[in-house]
Amino acid sequence: MKQLILVRHAKSDWPEETNDFDRPLADKGLLDALKMSKFLKSNSIGIDYLLSSPAVRALGTCKIFNQTYNLNFGTNEKLYNPSENNFQSVIYDLNDDLNSVAFFSHNNGISNFANSISEDIFHFPTCGVAGFQIECDSWSQFDSANKKLLFFYEPGKI
Repeated sequence: MKQLILVRHAKSDWPEETNDFDRPLADKGLLDALKMSKFLKSNSIGIDYLLSSPAVRALGTCKIFNQTYNLNFGTNEKLYNPSENNFQSVIYDLNDDLNSVAFFSHNNGISNFANSISEDIFHFPTCGVAGFQIECDSWSQFDSANKKLLFFYEPGKI
């Protein structure tokens, strides 16, 4: 059994003359990311590995989660401005020793991907988190595996 956790980056800022990739987290985003990471950990949601878009706001969110979880983390370009296929490509590259992985990414891609693997309808707010149980032993079986929503949390509702 595997678990995939999808995290939309926390609230970002858009200072003048800053391109999309380099947008930092806003103060609210910093607080929401810390609140959400602590909420997940206090509710016994285990994570083995964190994988983020390299964009500043997503990676910043990932690093705040890592302050709570103290894990190894990495980045993958495919999680920036992603399509549904990008997510699947990243999933197929995961090491099978990892049973629970959190992806830090962006809308609309993260909402579209969540909707493609679930009958639930998602529109991720900033720092929204969805967890899915994937009934497989290897990430390579993701496409054909049964997927079940375990939780969906929004920072304003926890």
